[in-house]
Amino acid sequence: MTGDTLTVFLILAATIALFVSDRVRLDLVALMSASALVLTGVLTPNQALAGFSDSLVITIAGLFVVSGALFQTGVAVRLGTWLGRVAGSSQTRLTLLVMAVTALLSGVMSSTGTVAVMLPVVVTLAWRAKISPSKLLIPLAFASLLGGMLTLIGTPPNIVVSEYLAGQGLTPFGFYAFTPVGGVMVAVGALFMVVVGRRWLPSRAPAEGAGGDATRIDAGELAERYELRAHVFRMRVPDDHPLVGATLGELRWPERFRVQVLAVDVDPAAVRAHHRSRRDLDHSKPLAAGTTLEHDDRLLLHGHAAAVAELAAAVGLVAEPVDPTVLPGNLCVVEVLPPPRSRWLGPTLRELAFRERFGVQVVAVQRGGATITEGLAELRLRFGDTVLMQGPRAAIERLKRERGDAVVLAEPDAGSVSARAARRAPVAIAVMIAMLVVMTAGWLPTVLAVGLAAIAMIVTGCLSMEEAYRTINWQSIVLIAGILPMATALQVTGGMQLVVDALVAAVGPYGPMALLAGLFLLTSLASQVISNTATAVLLTPIAFQAGLDLGVSPYPLLMGVAIAASTAFATPVASPVNTLVLSAGQYRFGDFLRVGVALQLLVLVATLLVVPLLFPW
Repeated sequence: MTGDTLTVFLILAATIALFVSDRVRLDLVALMSASALVLTGVLTPNQALAGFSDSLVITIAGLFVVSGALFQTGVAVRLGTWLGRVAGSSQTRLTLLVMAVTALLSGVMSSTGTVAVMLPVVVTLAWRAKISPSKLLIPLAFASLLGGMLTLIGTPPNIVVSEYLAGQGLTPFGFYAFTPVGGVMVAVGALFMVVVGRRWLPSRAPAEGAGGDATRIDAGELAERYELRAHVFRMRVPDDHPLVGATLGELRWPERFRVQVLAVDVDPAAVRAHHRSRRDLDHSKPLAAGTTLEHDDRLLLHGHAAAVAELAAAVGLVAEPVDPTVLPGNLCVVEVLPPPRSRWLGPTLRELAFRERFGVQVVAVQRGGATITEGLAELRLRFGDTVLMQGPRAAIERLKRERGDAVVLAEPDAGSVSARAARRAPVAIAVMIAMLVVMTAGWLPTVLAVGLAAIAMIVTGCLSMEEAYRTINWQSIVLIAGILPMATALQVTGGMQLVVDALVAAVGPYGPMALLAGLFLLTSLASQVISNTATAVLLTPIAFQAGLDLGVSPYPLLMGVAIAASTAFATPVASPVNTLVLSAGQYRFGDFLRVGVALQLLVLVATLLVVPLLFPW
């Protein structure tokens, strides 16, 4: 082993340790790894930066845009809504339908985006059937991972192995090369869940809730959940009062009294008396530090009764309790959950500046069953917190586009899209179908077909350029581009060959099936602690070289790596989709471990039976 090889292994070990610790962002770890390879002289700067121009990175960025257009135009949500109409109350039927629809969506969308769309729908379906959501949410998460195995674009590991084959001068996997294998895995997963898994899943999440249409949320239920009924009051500003002309920033009521102003609208009596304009009726002013109070303004206040009474006494007015669900017509509320790698986790709410950035404000936060309404400015969100926000409908729409930072759990019109965006849904479907046809026929390279589809989505108005940038998960892009140089370093220093030799020596004497099983187990284990994309990038060249050394086709081995990289079932932090359902399903670590390990073993057996038949040695 040379000095450079040892250096690469040490950097790789440190990289994996940081991935597993989850104390440093994954994209930053990847950049640190690439930088270390340059600083130690293992790679040149050009070699370390080559990942950012790799066709794999460009392809995945384009797929984020295509997926975002399907979400933006309401195509994905409509499929979820259809599920809500046809599903019955049978747990078996619900499980099968949820997993089938989720897998189909995940075949053309990101798994995280799919779960974000389906989560509120599935919870409502469970409530309708009087079934605990805990019985359906792990199947939802697992189906999104299994569905990624259905197509070339279903999940990044599929593209990784295909692009690697092309880079070696071999025919890459076709668009539907994964479909037969993925279909078997989806069927195995669904059968396991309805026969065995459902018996192992807990029933912790309550089997009752808002009910009704899966695209609606009862504002009263949200008010009860966040304990608003005893904490919302209304106060009117009369003529010639000292508050007239004051700004909310000058009043500093949250700091002085721990009372928030939720809305400022006009007293209807003043409109009827022609003292105020009718155009202001049932319409809240935009809230900001510079919002100026006028006569006959009505202030909707949120705070403990004693704090509101103290404020009212200080300004010489009367504050009366009101129904918190009755808001000015242009306002609505939304409940969101920051996912595990959200940028909202860590900074204080003051630093996040939701009002300035989006035009919304935080009303309350739920953490561990307790509702937090005071001291919100200095509160730091943690994963598992759910946040109740309020703002104009246009501001809520802006907030919903931040899918990398927040998943919408409940809103008055869940899943609604603008009329203009909805009219573009047929166009988005046509562009997606055209992309699939071109990729299937092989008329253009994958990267070009995806890139043209992404451009078409923007040019046809399915989403704007700004929205396209927001749909791209830049953390994933930087992670992939930053970790690709590690594979190059292992190759040029001989480290790759050392790993291959050890693997072949350990399992090679038992034949190619043993090698496939060993690679599957190694890949599946790694996918529980580091991202599936990074796992595929690191293990694909090892699998390829091991196949060459053993004198067998690399195709079944690379297919096995791709499948195994998507089996992140065993822990709630193995994949973002697992973490997304963790809170809503009230799951524990052992729930994922018990069901996930069994499913991983079943997928391993299915891989050993199916892959060699479809991709001979």
